[in-house]
Amino acid sequence: MRVHFIAIGGSAMHNLAIALHQKGYQVSGSDDAIFEPSKSRLERHGLLPNELGWFAERITSDLDAIILGMHAKQDNVELLKAQELGLTIYSYPEFLYEQSKNKTRVVIGGSHGKTTITSMILHVLHYHEKEVDYMVGAQLDGFDTMVHLTEENDFMVLEGDEYLSSPIDRRPKFHLYQPNIALVSGIAWDHINVFPTYENYVKQFEVFMSSIVNGGALVYNEEDNEVKNLAEQTENPIRKFAYTTPKYRIENGKTMLDTPEGEMPIEIFGGHNLSNLAGAKWICQHMGIDEDDFYEAIASFKGASKRLEKIAENQTTVAYKDFAHSPSKVKATTTAVKEQYKDRNVIACLELHTYSSLNAEFLKEYEGALNAADKAVVFYSPDAVKIKQLEEVSADQIEKAFNRKDLLIYTNPEEFQHYLKQENFSNAVLLLMSSGNYGGLNFDEVKSWF
Repeated sequence: MRVHFIAIGGSAMHNLAIALHQKGYQVSGSDDAIFEPSKSRLERHGLLPNELGWFAERITSDLDAIILGMHAKQDNVELLKAQELGLTIYSYPEFLYEQSKNKTRVVIGGSHGKTTITSMILHVLHYHEKEVDYMVGAQLDGFDTMVHLTEENDFMVLEGDEYLSSPIDRRPKFHLYQPNIALVSGIAWDHINVFPTYENYVKQFEVFMSSIVNGGALVYNEEDNEVKNLAEQTENPIRKFAYTTPKYRIENGKTMLDTPEGEMPIEIFGGHNLSNLAGAKWICQHMGIDEDDFYEAIASFKGASKRLEKIAENQTTVAYKDFAHSPSKVKATTTAVKEQYKDRNVIACLELHTYSSLNAEFLKEYEGALNAADKAVVFYSPDAVKIKQLEEVSADQIEKAFNRKDLLIYTNPEEFQHYLKQENFSNAVLLLMSSGNYGGLNFDEVKSWF
């Protein structure tokens, strides 16, 4: 089968391209910008385009399918040529559904925790040598790619993102998978450029629950009132399994999880991650892993890439980086770090980087998000605000939104880095939360400070 990717360089797209190449497909692709690690990984598999740009002549009638990435625009010349030729055009989630429609589809949804829960499930399955197809939003230890596709595996585990499918398909990705088994971890308003009201955002999860196949299973976090209400109200004829955060305690900086066989030390920490663990356990049990085997495997789970990832440590200091950027994620992550290191100074640095976080109206959602930190720092780039064509935000607006008088605010990357270099990190935890890099912060250099 011959498949061409329009926007092959994306994080998800290049992984799918590699997965199809490994499955034996003939894969080609185009993009106008490809960055690391996508560039090196595509090159290693012989899939890196010879030159950057869009080329209508690459779209020919002998292609079996086009896979269209979000990075492409509606007037993309390759897309227009594909439409003119009447070729089959798939969005990323549509194609994954096609690959898994004869399998048992397990879809992990939620505003937060879905990457971690999916990673936990895959870690446990991998530990017990249970082969499954999968798509996850982070690079995992022991896994070559973020996407794996076969003909023979019975299960497909999918991280269910609520963002849009493609430039010509405005449906949320997780609406397209039709899960046999689904999980919803929590609902906290995000992606306001697509879902302008909270009610509109919540509606997407209602649709997701109604898309579970008849007789399927819904695993849900009953500690989230919005999730609990939707789960109880859905008229879809499915089985429902609620979960809550399990009991745990912290001893000498180590989290001890309460299990039926007694306390067990685990590598991860924080109430939100223990909640994620409870959801992952239910899913693994639905996939044939019993409780004892789950606990045996999860004890060695260290976390997904960029999710509370430890990047440096010495006798008196530890540094973490985390993908957290939405208000609920920032609050959960900051609270977890302070709970784990209650005798240390927690210095939490948040970059406002996404469309939602830089929106003047949405900023108020961050109230109290950094309260657990001993020192709270916010970095944002006025240039990023202009690029996203948003109304300018001021330091006063940010301070008022977070409702913290001692909040430090930086807009200049050099000044922010100078602050970090002169800060006293003795008996401290540095927490760097961003989906960006603070205007050019080298995380490898951060490691050398300790």
